[in-house]
Amino acid sequence: MSTQFSDTEVSLGTALRQIIDSIEGEQITLRDLLSLIGEQGLLLFCIVLTLPFMLPVSIPGVSTVFGLVIILIGVSLVLNRLPWLPARLMDRSISNEHLIPTLEKGVQLFQRMERWMKPRLIKVTTGAFANRLNGLALTAAGVLLLFPLSFVPFSNTLPAVAILLFALGMLQRDGYFIIGGYVALLATVIYFVGLALLVILGGQSLFHLNF
Repeated sequence: MSTQFSDTEVSLGTALRQIIDSIEGEQITLRDLLSLIGEQGLLLFCIVLTLPFMLPVSIPGVSTVFGLVIILIGVSLVLNRLPWLPARLMDRSISNEHLIPTLEKGVQLFQRMERWMKPRLIKVTTGAFANRLNGLALTAAGVLLLFPLSFVPFSNTLPAVAILLFALGMLQRDGYFIIGGYVALLATVIYFVGLALLVILGGQSLFHLNF
């Protein structure tokens, strides 16, 4: 069965507002959150999952879970199949005390961004090759988000920005956002390589000091 990543029928800000108004109780599972998103689709789900890493509110300890879900959605794009989302991930609960402020900030963010979004550079956003390539890039950004390095500045923010731009670009058919996603992904890779080099050089310096 092929993937079905639908365009949003309402603005992103309105879609988030509808989700907020539908949330009840103290906690919500990822499965229930996806159910609330409904026809707006899996790309909007990816967008929602990036918000905690980009805004001045956070949901503790979710980078691994959210990263895995985004990876599986990205893989489904590459394979042109509906994603397999295991129950263990989808039954993970999120505190609404953290989630709702995050979505509220997202509404404000998208209300500012939507004036700049429109279909353009269509070859970058449509077609089997573009979908697979963009899905592969989305998967790579999800892998980088997966790393439990929240104590390192920007280690979650940079891949989250890449995921957000890819998902927005695919959802709104905006090639400029897709290109921005690749730039953010490249910046993330460079940043992570720089961190790795610093760790290696620091380890070598300690070794030489001890010997």
